[in-house]
Amino acid sequence: MTNHPQIPPCTWKRPIGLGWEKPYTVRYPSNIDDGPWHGMPIGGFGAGCIGRSSRGDFNLWHIDGGEHTFKTVPASQFSVFESGQAYALSTQPPEDHTLQSWQWYLPSPLSVDGEGMGVRSGTYHALYPRSWFVYENVLKTQLICEQFSPIWADNYQEASYPVAVFLWKAHNPTNAPITISIMLTWENMVGWFTNTLKSPEVKVRDDGSPVYEYLPPWGESQGNYNCLAEDDQYFGCVLGQVSNYQNVQEGDGTWCIATTKNPQVEIFHHSRFNPVGNGEDVWQSFSTDGSLPNYIDENPADENTRLGAAIAVRFTLQPGENLEVPFVLSWDFPVTEFAAGVNYYRRYTDFFGCNGENAWQIATTALKEYQNWRSLIENWQNPILEKSDLPDWFKMALFNELYDLTSGGTLWSAASEIDPVGQFAVLECLDYRWYESLDVRLYGSFGLLMLFPELEKSVIRAFARAIPQSDHRTRIIGYYLTIKSESPHAVRKIAGATPHDLGAPNEHVWEKTNYTSYQDCNLWKDLGCDFVLQVYRDFLFTGANDIAFLADCWDAIVQTLDYVKTFDLDGDSIPENSGAPDQTFDDWRLQGVSAYCGGLWLAALEAAIAISNILTNHRGAEVTEVELQGSIYQGWLNQSKPIYQDKLWNGEYYCLDSESGSEVVMADQLCGQFYARLLSLPDIVPSDRALSALTKVYDSCFLKFQNGKFGAANGVLPNGLPENPNSTHPLEVWTGINFGLAAFLVQMDMKNEAMRLTEAVVRQIYDNGLQFRTPEAITANGTFRASTYLRAMAIWGIYLLIR
Repeated sequence: MTNHPQIPPCTWKRPIGLGWEKPYTVRYPSNIDDGPWHGMPIGGFGAGCIGRSSRGDFNLWHIDGGEHTFKTVPASQFSVFESGQAYALSTQPPEDHTLQSWQWYLPSPLSVDGEGMGVRSGTYHALYPRSWFVYENVLKTQLICEQFSPIWADNYQEASYPVAVFLWKAHNPTNAPITISIMLTWENMVGWFTNTLKSPEVKVRDDGSPVYEYLPPWGESQGNYNCLAEDDQYFGCVLGQVSNYQNVQEGDGTWCIATTKNPQVEIFHHSRFNPVGNGEDVWQSFSTDGSLPNYIDENPADENTRLGAAIAVRFTLQPGENLEVPFVLSWDFPVTEFAAGVNYYRRYTDFFGCNGENAWQIATTALKEYQNWRSLIENWQNPILEKSDLPDWFKMALFNELYDLTSGGTLWSAASEIDPVGQFAVLECLDYRWYESLDVRLYGSFGLLMLFPELEKSVIRAFARAIPQSDHRTRIIGYYLTIKSESPHAVRKIAGATPHDLGAPNEHVWEKTNYTSYQDCNLWKDLGCDFVLQVYRDFLFTGANDIAFLADCWDAIVQTLDYVKTFDLDGDSIPENSGAPDQTFDDWRLQGVSAYCGGLWLAALEAAIAISNILTNHRGAEVTEVELQGSIYQGWLNQSKPIYQDKLWNGEYYCLDSESGSEVVMADQLCGQFYARLLSLPDIVPSDRALSALTKVYDSCFLKFQNGKFGAANGVLPNGLPENPNSTHPLEVWTGINFGLAAFLVQMDMKNEAMRLTEAVVRQIYDNGLQFRTPEAITANGTFRASTYLRAMAIWGIYLLIR
């Protein structure tokens, strides 16, 4: 049972329960390392999400916006009964020795070679937003569970729903009837997902990053209750909590597990079992004949009690017969709280209301619509999956890297007059817990732009609103602590400076920006340029007709380019890098004019000139002011463009900068040229020089660095060796930078090289336990840094150029 026509051939696959001999481990002890048991997340954007690993356990809980909890909840589980045997469908028995009466599913052995070394018990497949468990060699029934949430492109409604569909397909391949029962048990976790520390203390940890404590009331279930819910079509159990508040608070709400009534099946229930006992209260009857005792108890839990609920569906398959049985898991926690008292309703409340009592309504909507949802997902994915010129590994990574839109601490607020589809944000990563870092999304936002353009533009509008703002609070800068030097006290946000990020979950996202304090981002030379380029890119790639979007951003463009120009200390119209690292490679000092920031400056000026021309053609009274501004930028561009060449071109590639004397070949040296071409702007460097530099990057940073095994290092000497063996960022392979570099290779007609580079990085991620937590950086030592990283969605930039 290896070929299943409904499962695309290009999924990420893993034998159920098979571990990793040597997965990547974290580079810095203070960074998050949950280990390799990550599976595709389920749930909508900004609705909270749950992860289920390839061993079958539910173990990732991003229910509270921006917060991370990784632990298995053993009682939240599917189980199956067949012919006198029953298994809970996780290969991981509880480590706390609860549920000892349950029988756990058999893991696939470490060696699976078909030569008698062991037979796999099934295969897990993932192709976001769908995943499959194919159970093999244990049961007589051929059994597949497909799980998905309603995510597809240009969908601004269902993609926000807090719901997961589990579609069970059973087939009897034998010549005798088989009775089978499928059970979904779920622990009532209402009230567990909020921070009990309402003013968490912010500290700077050993890598210089600001962190704050997150202490959820995990396991506290007092006042929780479970009750049955049904109508003529559907049956389920709602898991709620007696509320002491008049208004819904963060963490208040309901869960629901539900299924469809069908004359071919019997439905059983148990509304209250002990999820941390020995489990006999449900297992005794289920393991005997696949039934449950239909026990009902809706009394709230006392202080020391935890509650589970169960529903089971039993049916008999005749020889050759098939049956499809849907289960749905939904949740309704309508409020996200940032700092104490700063509350936002989630986007899905625009469709289901804000009272937290709609999990049943969400579940029945899913049971009604799941077949349509599945078709819409297939209609979106199939044109890409059917492209014969794209290798399977690329299609796999292209879709699976979108996992971050679900599990990246994602926020999506309810609509408002100023934000008609709500406000959206994804964390830079779990270790750097602030939203939509602008330098990172220069590459990392291609997926959002191509698939959810209105959300993309909402993020850029938030940056435009933030640029004029100031925040005069001061703080120390973490970088200086890491180099054991005294830190200056830096102002948090200077008016006119483009903020690095849109804030963090413990303050007020979208309003209090520039949360990171590792560097003083007011000094960065790339952020303003990144903003201008993303404005023009988002305009061009969403139809080139949203003049209002350009107009909304124009004043911010003028302010930020004026601000960046203040770093041009010698008056040659090109800003210089100086002092502490002052750009996205924030451990890497650049001195004078740099290839990276200087190129972005030139491209941003070209983009601003193009925008001014468009606005001049579409506006009346203000034309002269906009036109004048465009001519100022043209003057800066005319002066700075030849200086970039004179100071940086060495005959083969562009020098790292004009003052350090470094011979390093920087992988991302021509990001500005890539963006200029992407936006159909004039080249900022001659195309023959761009090709020469790119060829050198490919040879030195990729082929000669560890023989091309890991991807391209950020910066090495021409022979592929380190300039300084102790440096950090230059010797790391940054996943998103590699995908951005690959897009540049495609742009320069080096598609074979682009795919070879991309494949090297994809294999490192997906072969070494980094799936669904793609890090910013990997090293040749098998370590990683900064998991669940935004920039890796840059793989969609490659697809943009080869589609």
